[in-house]
Amino acid sequence: MTFGEQPAYLRVAGDLRKKIVDGRLPPHTRLPSQARIRQEYGVSDTVALEARKVLMAEGLVEGRSGSGTYVRERPVPRRISRSGYRPTGGATPFRQEQADGEGHGTWESSSEQSEASVAVAGRLDIEPGERVMRTKYLYREGGEAMMLSTSWEPLAVTGRTPVMLPEEGPVGGMGVVERMRAIDVIVDNVTEEVGARPGLAEELLVLGGVPGHVVLVVQRTFYASGRPVETADVVIPADRYRVAYHLPVK
Repeated sequence: MTFGEQPAYLRVAGDLRKKIVDGRLPPHTRLPSQARIRQEYGVSDTVALEARKVLMAEGLVEGRSGSGTYVRERPVPRRISRSGYRPTGGATPFRQEQADGEGHGTWESSSEQSEASVAVAGRLDIEPGERVMRTKYLYREGGEAMMLSTSWEPLAVTGRTPVMLPEEGPVGGMGVVERMRAIDVIVDNVTEEVGARPGLAEELLVLGGVPGHVVLVVQRTFYASGRPVETADVVIPADRYRVAYHLPVK
């Protein structure tokens, strides 16, 4: 193979991908069989199989038991706008995650005490094993699961206070900034790091993806005078949503 030349299975996958994208193979159309691919492109069974695997890994096609492989409906990506925290206005957790305010969503949550893992302890600047409040959220828009979030707060900060449970108490559901202010902890900074990875099986089961689908992960941490007071992982289906940032110019 000369420099720059693609392997045969990628060339076949690329041609089939183009047919899917330009509509020659529309959604719900059965992908050509392995034998048809072999005959049409003059390749081996192995090459035909690998090309189909590429398209499945990219989420362009899906297998149906006993029926074959079909082109998937391609969702039109929607925006999830983020503008960091808002120090006034009592933003709810859902509004913090959907900061443009255009969505009308709901969420479910559950909180429990746990021990900080090594990774979480590093993000919260505490010792591994220290007690934290872990809260899991499932966000929906129009009934459709759109986002997962898991947050951790050090109980050294919130323990034995009215805001120990994020969704209960006098400021339950008001978001990190308002809740921390209620115990005289002033949040003055927030950082977010965005990455991508294959979705975990349990995530994709809830979010409606298939194995191999990629998710965006927003790793967010709130700080008060340099001390981390909350950190969270926000998981978003990459094929259905884009993360848009609106940042103030100072």
